[in-house]
Amino acid sequence: MNIQIKPFNDEYFSVSFLDSFNADMLNAVRNVPERKYQVENKIWLIPDNKKSAQTLLENIFRTNLFNYIAQNKPNDSIVDDSRETTEAVHFDKLNDRKRTTFAQEKQYDLPENGAARDTSDGIEKMKELLRARHYSRRTVECYERWVKDFLKKYKDDENPGQKEINEYLTRLAVRGKVSSSTQNQALAALLFYFRFVKCDNPNDLQSVIRAKKNPRIPVVFSRQEVMHVIANMEGSKQLAAKLLYGTGMRLNELLNLRILDLDFDRGEIIIRYGKGSKDRHVMLPQSLVPELKEHIRRVKTIHEKDLQEGWGQVPLPGKLASKYPEAGKELKWQWLFPQKNRWKNEQTGQEGRWHLDGTLLQRAVKQAVLQAGINKNASCHTFRHSFATHLLENGYDIRTIQELLGHSDVSTTMIYTHVLNRGTGGVVSPLYRI
Repeated sequence: MNIQIKPFNDEYFSVSFLDSFNADMLNAVRNVPERKYQVENKIWLIPDNKKSAQTLLENIFRTNLFNYIAQNKPNDSIVDDSRETTEAVHFDKLNDRKRTTFAQEKQYDLPENGAARDTSDGIEKMKELLRARHYSRRTVECYERWVKDFLKKYKDDENPGQKEINEYLTRLAVRGKVSSSTQNQALAALLFYFRFVKCDNPNDLQSVIRAKKNPRIPVVFSRQEVMHVIANMEGSKQLAAKLLYGTGMRLNELLNLRILDLDFDRGEIIIRYGKGSKDRHVMLPQSLVPELKEHIRRVKTIHEKDLQEGWGQVPLPGKLASKYPEAGKELKWQWLFPQKNRWKNEQTGQEGRWHLDGTLLQRAVKQAVLQAGINKNASCHTFRHSFATHLLENGYDIRTIQELLGHSDVSTTMIYTHVLNRGTGGVVSPLYRI
């Protein structure tokens, strides 16, 4: 497998797969923020800055497909000579324009001497234990990233332990200025590693300087603003935005919906494998039923065309694919919001259709907010905040809203009760009486 990375213009550099790729490599590129795909040239465009480039390289190395990198040479490559086929990332020699380069103007914090691939038995054991406990893929990747960063900073210590954990977490808060949730995330990763992999149980963490947790009021649309934003969207993205507001789903929960998750007779949607791998029910907005049925009809047309061309199979959760080999071709298992174009695995020759890329919907919402003239730092998640806030304003109890949002603790839902205490909204300014 070969990946070519070279300049594109003053704002982007390009990434292309020269011969073949797999799902891990594709996700490594797709997980770079603000990247976009150019269909005509079949290349990915990545923002030309150090942060994006560093993220891309870290994602590539995390696939464990490469174990060597040569830096600051023309056509630098990452090569694994132990494999039957050469696997490389090529950095083309850059032109004479004064712009960002990989090998010249900027030095990236790349691991030396092949350390990009961490083959530590401890890391692999931790990942296996996390999967055995049914932790989500994102959580596994997050824990792996934190533990690798910790071990990298204390690589000279023969047996880092509780003292080093305290220092590391304190450094995150003081120097890194991370939020309290980020610091707690790092702590959870390190505690899991030490307790279940190193069989050590750090319990004296009192000396850690905690990142301050400041209360934040969520960004909420008014009902009129919701209408304006949705009106400035179109097609399937508009329908997706309506579902986000009408059900309070998270973005990933929406994208992972399959046709079988919609129950029109009972008027509900089943959200499977939500945050914390929990399933729950939400209402199916009755005003969207005709639009959803028409949308499913269009999805069916696309699916039938894929089947006629010899494809049309989607991945199934868990081991269902091995138990029911042909189930992935059934309409009920298709994504509710499939992507526009099929992706092709050049290595296996298989073609498939994944669900809509979340960044496309995020970008559409951002653009709609701008067109509506709304000066709020809004995103797809703002629809979820608005859903909960407007239900509270309508008099629904907090427990019901907790169930609909899928919160484990009601204290998480209580953040929306700011609308019940009008505070300054019910006070008339003295300026009004002058």
